[in-house]
Amino acid sequence: MAKIAVFNQKGGVGKTTTTLNLAALLARRGQDPLVIDLDPQAHLTNVCGASVTAPERSLYGFYCNSASLAGLIKFINAGLKVIPAHLDLSKVDTQLGKGPNVLNRLNAGIVRENLNTDRPILMDVCPMLGVLSLNSIFAADRVLVPVSADFLATKGAGELERTLRALEHVLKKRMERRYVITRFDARRKMSWDIDQKLRECYGAEVCQTRIAENVSLAESPSQGMDVFTHAPASRGAQDYQALLDELESTGFIQ
Repeated sequence: MAKIAVFNQKGGVGKTTTTLNLAALLARRGQDPLVIDLDPQAHLTNVCGASVTAPERSLYGFYCNSASLAGLIKFINAGLKVIPAHLDLSKVDTQLGKGPNVLNRLNAGIVRENLNTDRPILMDVCPMLGVLSLNSIFAADRVLVPVSADFLATKGAGELERTLRALEHVLKKRMERRYVITRFDARRKMSWDIDQKLRECYGAEVCQTRIAENVSLAESPSQGMDVFTHAPASRGAQDYQALLDELESTGFIQ
């Protein structure tokens, strides 16, 4: 099954929203996804109601106390399984360094515990390039890049593209990726300009589905819900359903 890092080297582009809603829809379709929150801000963890007070009960415990990944999973009412983040994850870079064994630690844990045998894994990745984000790339077999319809988000996507290319000789493969445009407002010329620019740069790797700017998508995290629970008939729910259909039909999510 697919292991997907949801990543852009810019914050505020919809990484957490995309991870949450794709995972929620996969769960509704009976595919039993596992979500790993690799962002010390723990926004996904908080939205899911998976917050922990003790850092060792979060992903931090895996990195710094050798806790098992399976033992850290929290079961959420919406049917999601989440390995939560904690602010102390921000200490991982200084505590562990960046040697090869450190960068492959998450992948080694997933393989050792057979967590990916029969379920997709989605990783919500912090925008900073460091131990956590590199762990996600080393663990993933695909990268999904949300790009909000603004100039700085395209710059972040370009930085990530350069990062992935630089890592190809280490990974010994070209990492499969897809770019998805988020916060798209068809009334704004800039949205269409960015759409055109991304398609010129990345061609068929840009998803046909766009995620429109939508009130329900903005509201649902504050309610601690995915959009399918909060507003199943909304444009946001329709867009994420179309995105998952596209990713599944192209084999990006198996």
